[in-house]
Amino acid sequence: MITECALQSSRDGDKLCLTFLGSWTIHVTPCASPDIAQLFSQQAKTLCFNTEQLHEWDSRLLVELSRIAEFAASQSITIDDQGLPSGIRKLLHLTQKKTLIPPDDKYSESGILEEVGNHALGFFRQSIEMLAFTGEILLSYVRFFSGRTRFLKRDLTWFFYDCGPQALPIVALISFLVGFTLAFIGAVQLQMFGADIYVANLVGLTMTREMGPMMAAIIMAGRTGAAYAAQLGTMQVNEEIDALHTMGLNPLDFLVLPRMTALLVMMPLLAIFADFIGILGGFFIGCFSLDISPILYYEQTVQAIHINHFLVGIIKSIVFGYLVAFCGCIKGMHCGRSAGAVGQATTSAVVTAIVFIVITDAGFTFFFNLIGI
Repeated sequence: MITECALQSSRDGDKLCLTFLGSWTIHVTPCASPDIAQLFSQQAKTLCFNTEQLHEWDSRLLVELSRIAEFAASQSITIDDQGLPSGIRKLLHLTQKKTLIPPDDKYSESGILEEVGNHALGFFRQSIEMLAFTGEILLSYVRFFSGRTRFLKRDLTWFFYDCGPQALPIVALISFLVGFTLAFIGAVQLQMFGADIYVANLVGLTMTREMGPMMAAIIMAGRTGAAYAAQLGTMQVNEEIDALHTMGLNPLDFLVLPRMTALLVMMPLLAIFADFIGILGGFFIGCFSLDISPILYYEQTVQAIHINHFLVGIIKSIVFGYLVAFCGCIKGMHCGRSAGAVGQATTSAVVTAIVFIVITDAGFTFFFNLIGI
């Protein structure tokens, strides 16, 4: 077995050539590492390699080459790696790519105007993406109603179950506590005027018009919208969405359409469920804390709530359901191809959905009050 290795240097004008001899592996007797500074003692502009007499090599040669290449780069010496074996040449290129070091421009100092401009451009790009995604969804529903979409019916059934029955416990808990809190806070103020009975009006109207649909939507944004973004983002990382394209399947029809349809259908039902549970929470405060008769509380609630209030809540819940599904799906479909990107997409889906829900609710409230509903 060859037990020797050597490194020789030769010069041709301003060109330095390093010749590797013998076996550069971890299994042979190590040779003395050359003094790199001595090799480059005389100024050279180009560094090349000769491996014609190199018998075998492994990672040991790569370590030595990396050390030499790093010193050459610090001396602004051009490296000509054509004399190296193709395998070691590719590995040497990989070692020179500092992928774990973030680009300097990302952390460079920038002025306020530049930051504002970057955010404005980012907002513009995201707006274009959302408009394009909305158009794709509309086209997908056109294909759906014309019977030209392809997706698994069991997936649609599962999403109905996931958005409906499985979400009832958390929606019930939060809605009951919201109604309970509204009634308690309202009772503290209304008792000052001897108007305890109007706690029923306060809870009933607030739950049916505002808090019922909004709280159900916020819960679903954190529960289902985040799940949609994580699922689709993971599929993007694993190239499953690319595989659907290869198989001739439209990812929006196969992945987005069942999720969005399930949430659009189930959100109004969840909102109505949240309304009744929230009113029940107010009922407990009215009957056990304010000593209001259960029959009287029930009659006061029925008189305060009209069908228009329920319709307002249902309209809001449908729009909220679309926003939750839209944010979850678009963030998942446009996710990057890394584990960190999946986490960012999930967080962004929840935050964006909640912001859209609050802004849309404010707009609906202003509009319905303006037209007198």
